[in-house]
Amino acid sequence: MFKAMKTLLLASTVLALSVSSAGAQVRPWAPIGTPGVSGLETQRYAIERQRQQAEAAEALARQQQLQTRLTLMELQARRTPSPTPDNPVPALRSPEQERAAREAATARRQAITQGVGQIDSWLDRQPH
Repeated sequence: MFKAMKTLLLASTVLALSVSSAGAQVRPWAPIGTPGVSGLETQRYAIERQRQQAEAAEALARQQQLQTRLTLMELQARRTPSPTPDNPVPALRSPEQERAAREAATARRQAITQGVGQIDSWLDRQPH
């Protein structure tokens, strides 16, 4: 008995929901001059249809805007940070310091050249 009442209650609820949703639907478009449909009703329906289309277009635009922002945020998150130099740019040196650095570089190059010269002369020696 309880099971039958439960089934009856469920069936009546489904029927009530289907009837109420059917009542909320807009009548399909009917051309002017159709019996039982006034011109004002047809115009109201056309305006309602345009309003729904505009709302759908606005919703699509909002969705695409959100998707674009999300994509930009994902791309920025994936971007590798710009490399920072490990060695900071040295401060400007005085002319005396610049001259001393150039002289030290020249001395290093001459020492390397002299060592290479000794190796070259040894390689160029006459075999016995």
